[in-house]
Amino acid sequence: MLGLEVALLSDRGGRNYNEDACGHWHSRQHLCCVLADGAGGHGGGDIASKLAVQELIARFAARPTAHADELDSLLRVTNDVLIAQRVAGTPRADMHSTVVCLVIDFVAHRAHWAHAGDSRMYWMRAGRVLRRTRDHSLVQGLVDSGLLTPEQLRAHPKRSELRSALGIAPEVLEVSAGEGDEAVRPGDAFLLCTDGLWEYLDDAVIEQALAAAPNPSSWIGALAAQVRQAAAHKKSHDNYSALAVWTRDAPPP
Repeated sequence: MLGLEVALLSDRGGRNYNEDACGHWHSRQHLCCVLADGAGGHGGGDIASKLAVQELIARFAARPTAHADELDSLLRVTNDVLIAQRVAGTPRADMHSTVVCLVIDFVAHRAHWAHAGDSRMYWMRAGRVLRRTRDHSLVQGLVDSGLLTPEQLRAHPKRSELRSALGIAPEVLEVSAGEGDEAVRPGDAFLLCTDGLWEYLDDAVIEQALAAAPNPSSWIGALAAQVRQAAAHKKSHDNYSALAVWTRDAPPP
């Protein structure tokens, strides 16, 4: 069995309100972490992100998923719920939200995840990025096609244009889901974050902050400090949020 330590942080940045949301839930076998970044006008984005987090956690708790395809289905059901919650003529009329969900089975040492949009999951091992999710965005498509380098993605003027997010028609919703082909090891770390955080942080910065941190709270606190410094020249820089999970050997019962 793995021991787990969780920390989360969400900040409105330079905006008047925070459209990000995050949360987690655990049983005696599973940890479910969800992070979302809403959009849709004043009041709509924050409702969408909170709804995505609450709906996913509640549905997972009622029936935990064991595989990535099941989590994919859960995100699609949540998409249906978000669409049904829209109210014409209000800020909720066109609300959307990115979402990323990570499940760790800390008894079986397995992990699976799913996401829609450009909120990310990083899986760290031995202080390095082992893998991360790929954004559903216009610029990620340009990177995949070889027209942009990964470094150019962060500064591209259309980096926020998404191909997919919760709130779009079910028939065109793109969800990516995966599961580890190897066991989660003690010492592995996971980071869920919105684009307001990762757009200022390349992999090397994330790895350096991890190496210097005594706990997950310090890790994401150091990342947030980097964002504040890098975005200091922007009066209305985006909300930024992070949820970190550190794994360790569990103490004997």
